[in-house]
Amino acid sequence: MEKVVPKRSRLMPWYIGLVLTLAAVLFVGYRMWTGSCPAPTILEVGVLTVIPIVYLTLMYLTFVSQE
Repeated sequence: MEKVVPKRSRLMPWYIGLVLTLAAVLFVGYRMWTGSCPAPTILEVGVLTVIPIVYLTLMYLTFVSQE
């Protein structure tokens, strides 16, 4: 008899990464806001939005391209 292996979602690691990335962004944003971070606004925007979006996009493309 053949064993039937349940098929897992290929994007499950991406979903986990999404949750962890959003948690990290919220934590860093909270620390910046409560600590009156002296960093320039453009740098804060990059850290809290641009870098996570690029990371999640590349991670998504990696998982979608796998067979």
